[in-house]
Amino acid sequence: MPSPGVRLLALWRRLSPLPGGRYLFAWAFGRTVPYSGSVRPFIEHLEPGHARVRIRDQRALRNHLGSVHAIALANVAEIASGLAMITALPDGVRGIVVNLAIEYVKKARGPLVAEARAVIPTPITAAVEHDFTASITDLAGDVVARATVRWRLAPNAPVVAPAPRPARAAQAP
Repeated sequence: MPSPGVRLLALWRRLSPLPGGRYLFAWAFGRTVPYSGSVRPFIEHLEPGHARVRIRDQRALRNHLGSVHAIALANVAEIASGLAMITALPDGVRGIVVNLAIEYVKKARGPLVAEARAVIPTPITAAVEHDFTASITDLAGDVVARATVRWRLAPNAPVVAPAPRPARAAQAP
């Protein structure tokens, strides 16, 4: 069975060239990863080790200062780093976030784009932690936030078949 990154890229490559295909991909992504879908990410670009994700400035994402909320920015940064990372992983390796640090540079207003690149240290024969960065820019191209997302990369756990159930003893009438 292909890795999640391979399946994700296959779906992207099938849908993205179609009219409305990127919107369909974004909808499917939001349904698959519900919390991440809460910022309504639109994937603009996806290839192994590189992702660019846009979010709109919408009331649901704003804070009391009239700018995009800090956690919405962290969310889109994690999405970009995760898409870049998962599409670059070799078969048999998985990743999970273990730390996220973000620096807020200026108020985030208007459409925002998070971009991340991931170069996977190989080979991965045991658990290793690796940092990937994502920058978030506004419409003018100014950086509004920079995130460092630490992922624990490890070989997939072996699948262990359940032990067979013991046969039931015959009951006397």
